[in-house]
Amino acid sequence: MSYAGGNRGGTEAIVAAEALRAEQRTVHQRTLSVEAVLGALPEAVDRVMGEAGLWDEETAAVAFLQAAGDSAEAVHLLRAHRSTLTRFAFSEPIEPDAIVLDRRICSAHRSPDGPQLLGSTVDYSPRLLRRSGEPDPLPPNDELLAAMASAEARTSAEHPDRTPQRFTRYLAENNLLSPHSESGVDASGLEDPEPYDLALQPVRLPASRSALLSAMALAETGALVGMWYRSITGPDGYTDETVTVGEVRHGEVDLSVRHPHTGEALVIGQVRMTECEAIDHLNDRGEDPGKFTAGYGLALGHNERKAISMAALDSAAHRIRGTALGDEMEQSIMLTLDGLAANGFLEHLKMPHYVTFRSMMERAEAAQAVAVPPVSTEDDTREDYAE
Repeated sequence: MSYAGGNRGGTEAIVAAEALRAEQRTVHQRTLSVEAVLGALPEAVDRVMGEAGLWDEETAAVAFLQAAGDSAEAVHLLRAHRSTLTRFAFSEPIEPDAIVLDRRICSAHRSPDGPQLLGSTVDYSPRLLRRSGEPDPLPPNDELLAAMASAEARTSAEHPDRTPQRFTRYLAENNLLSPHSESGVDASGLEDPEPYDLALQPVRLPASRSALLSAMALAETGALVGMWYRSITGPDGYTDETVTVGEVRHGEVDLSVRHPHTGEALVIGQVRMTECEAIDHLNDRGEDPGKFTAGYGLALGHNERKAISMAALDSAAHRIRGTALGDEMEQSIMLTLDGLAANGFLEHLKMPHYVTFRSMMERAEAAQAVAVPPVSTEDDTREDYAE
């Protein structure tokens, strides 16, 4: 608001720009409905909810539609809306093992406990455009799908539905997993008895593990992936591939709160989440090469890129904690990954900076006025040769 134009015609221009945007938004809302956005763009809505830190699919779809598909603007709208809401209760800790799975893959083992459940994914699909009204260039194999459905019907009764064991538990049972932290204390020795909520508490350094995880959960997905990729890319351009995805899970979990009178936990709904455990071999100098460590990531909705990069960075931050590189990573995670803060600072550059830039112009002109002309070394050299 401090940047509002004060010159003649400035207010009128701003009002006209807002009216034009409102007219365009009306056209968008006539073309697309909230239900259409939820049906056609579910992962875009999930990303907005995750980066805004608010689970409400319909409200997120409204924000996405109002922002005309600009996810950064939609996150801004949703966080602004979140700031107006009253907290009536705090939910009970979610039990991830109680997840109702839609998808579960284990990249570390061919036959882990429980099935590999591919769910809905394009991980194995060729990237071919499918234009509306034209035949599918790669239609589904109906015969194979029918045979698979028949085989599943014959065997489903033999395998009751259950949550499969985590791969990290398999490593722990075989004495291959190094504990990430002691109970109530994170890897740096900082007390970390409760999750650090960045919606209620300011950023502080040094940061506990839960504060780092909280920052990454709210981080802009592209920035988080970029930081992860930079962390594994060496000066020669080659990447370190020692990190393996132990688990990626996507599904629904119950959300519970305590009844204000009875004190009993009551389920008030379900949220979808994506969870990842990244397995890292401790093969650096000073580490135990007979052990692995596991990083953890959890994102609202279906956002595997965020969950995987989050888990890998959690492991990296643990391994280099206390070093100069570790301090730099911690600061970067806590201070630079928030898309709302980064985009906000970038967007403000479009606001009028007339006075500040005029001040810089005057300083530059003053510096030119008092500057001593440089001595030409070329002329001196020519004189020396002449002598």
